[in-house]
Amino acid sequence: MVDKRQVGKVDHELLEQVRQRVTSIAVGCPDGNDSARLREDPMLKLACDRDPIKGEALASQPTISRFENSVNGRQLLEIGYALAETVIAEQAKRRRGQRLRRILIDIDPTCDPTYGVQQLTLFNGYYDTHCYLPLVVTVSFGWERRKYPVATVLRTGTAGPMVGTLAVVRRLLDLLGKHFTGTRLYLRADSAFAVPEFFDFLETEGVRYAIAMASNSVLEGLSQGLMDAARRQAAEKQATATFYGWSAYKSGGWRQERTVAYKAQVLVHPDKEDHRDNDRYLIHNLDYRYGPQGAFDLYYGHSDMENSIKELKNDLAMDRTSCSRFTANQFRLLLTLAAYVLMQSVTENTSDLDLLKAQMATLRTRLLNIAVRVRSSARRISVELTSHHPWAEAWLSCARSLAAAPA
Repeated sequence: MVDKRQVGKVDHELLEQVRQRVTSIAVGCPDGNDSARLREDPMLKLACDRDPIKGEALASQPTISRFENSVNGRQLLEIGYALAETVIAEQAKRRRGQRLRRILIDIDPTCDPTYGVQQLTLFNGYYDTHCYLPLVVTVSFGWERRKYPVATVLRTGTAGPMVGTLAVVRRLLDLLGKHFTGTRLYLRADSAFAVPEFFDFLETEGVRYAIAMASNSVLEGLSQGLMDAARRQAAEKQATATFYGWSAYKSGGWRQERTVAYKAQVLVHPDKEDHRDNDRYLIHNLDYRYGPQGAFDLYYGHSDMENSIKELKNDLAMDRTSCSRFTANQFRLLLTLAAYVLMQSVTENTSDLDLLKAQMATLRTRLLNIAVRVRSSARRISVELTSHHPWAEAWLSCARSLAAAPA
């Protein structure tokens, strides 16, 4: 970011404003208007490297508004790249010396309803609302279930699945190749991304993928035999029946055949007489040792993407894209992502298993939104918790891991 303000008139440096906005989002105050009340908050001032008691107040709402609207497209690209590299480089550092066999990339779009007056917001018939369709990208390492968000890309309300996708995935592959040389890369996505252009790109880059495919008459014909067998077994045993199979498949517009794995399943509910067909299809280029069931087992980990997106939207208000300018709203997405990364990094340094598995709202309740007494002297700054705080030990564990000294 480039500060074009007159140096003599600057009271709040850009870094301080970044800290103020990211920390405000983390503690549950994502709106720029919240700055009017938070600018005197002692702990927020401490987070922004000011004396919590004697330090000057932080930036006001108008200053924050100008700050959010000060970035341009090129800066947003650089900020997004720097944020992704920060996450990946830190994970590479933590895993130094380990033999990491795979990294999984998950991509998923989400609906961000708007008021209909923001720049480039459009009406989407599928969601029946004016909206943006931001793209969220996460990575996970080895067999860990934990996902690390590394990119959020704001897109117009009618954007197709591939708008911005190749660009962000290409940059991510470069970063992962730089920090994790020799590690096999995998990508998972839902059926919106089952397009020839994406398959061709991933195959050219040497990325293994498992991408869902919407049902059609040809795929239903391939799985018909197993579906009949599943129906018979479900009727005989009155229990859910599942079979897996695979076949070569070529859709219109594809240059070559690809492997499709299919799941023929009939769901049986103990309280319902009618049985429900549940056929699923997956296009993949995984090693043959996975088999069709193994391909689905790998893909099912993609379902955790919904939880990551819910945390970003519900806990950190990623969808608070209320600025009139598109670039300002993209900047808000990046600030929200930074808040997620910040809170996630705190739990990385603690041995508390509950915190490692906790969602953002839980972390906020246990670590951030608590009453403390702040004292400041020439020698030290002390933070005193009430003796009744039920998660004091977890708080102290995180504080010690970040080099705080218990009194």
